[in-house]
Amino acid sequence: MKVFDSYMFKNLAIATVFVSVILAFVIFLTQSLRFLELVIESGASSASFWVLTFLALPRFFEIIMPLAAMAAILFIYNRMTMDSELVAIRATGASPMALAKPAIILGLFVTIFLWSMTMWVAPKSLANMQVLRQAISSQFSAFLFREGVFNRAGQGLTVYMRERTNEGELKGLMIHDSREENEIPSTILAKRGALIGNDDGYQVVVYDGSRQDYDPKTSNFRKLNFERYIIDLPDDGPVSTRWKEPDERTIIELLNPDLNIQRDVENLREFNIEIHRRIISPVLALSFSLLSCALLLLGPIDRRGQGWRITLAIVVVVALEGFYLATFNLARRYDWALLLMYALVLAPLLFSTFLMSEYGERIRRTLLYRRKAA
Repeated sequence: MKVFDSYMFKNLAIATVFVSVILAFVIFLTQSLRFLELVIESGASSASFWVLTFLALPRFFEIIMPLAAMAAILFIYNRMTMDSELVAIRATGASPMALAKPAIILGLFVTIFLWSMTMWVAPKSLANMQVLRQAISSQFSAFLFREGVFNRAGQGLTVYMRERTNEGELKGLMIHDSREENEIPSTILAKRGALIGNDDGYQVVVYDGSRQDYDPKTSNFRKLNFERYIIDLPDDGPVSTRWKEPDERTIIELLNPDLNIQRDVENLREFNIEIHRRIISPVLALSFSLLSCALLLLGPIDRRGQGWRITLAIVVVVALEGFYLATFNLARRYDWALLLMYALVLAPLLFSTFLMSEYGERIRRTLLYRRKAA
């Protein structure tokens, strides 16, 4: 059986990786459409587009991998049944649990992999994606400052730029500042400038220009030539510090919320539900693996194919996945839904294990013998 286990596990692993890549590619295409408009409108580089899309992928492995494992198990076991390989193995006295051992090992590997993803990799990736997305949206040089257009950079601040170089330098600048904190509106003309970000926000630094203003009360016109001048951009623009959502936090951050932050205190229940989701959700891979094996390996074997069993397995798994996602949303409001989350994952796992165990095999044989005797 060691040769059989090794052979089966190798085929199952290859099939799982193949299906996962296909599903990931589909997700990749759908996610790329979300960021395409943002990147085009902001004028960001193509590298930003690819980074955003790839950072969005890890959080979907939680759904992709269990379905990929199920699809691999259904395909490989059905193919081996049609080729009479499983018939020969069963003729040697192998039990359904022994035949399902490679699939169980695969399910365990996928579960462990998903635990690492959901506990650390996926939330870090999602948090970085949101930060990069915010940074792209707040790129004043690319998003607000367009060439040959009067750009509004905030209440009372208008910027005109003749040209922007590939290095990000701004040329031919005219800035009109009529913000309330200034007593007299002013106009700044400069040959060149640059947008600079720091911990306090963004600033436009201009060089080789002049600052002009006119006081209508005194009818005085003033002009100040400068080599370097700094204009602070409004702090209430798109640049701001984000509050991390529960799905953007690692398991350590979820277990240790900052009680000094009011929003953290208000979302303690959300943190708790997210912790439970990350614990139980990866176990779906093992549950789906056992359920698929139970539906394919128990009962008589039809070498012409097991279409109805495969269809039943797909329907049951999709239904369980749908109910699980629904109960996760309900768990945010009701405690009983949290228990139902665990039940939807563990019940199929335990029931399938029981059916394929020796005790379950004896019960099935006893019922079959009584049916024939009747």
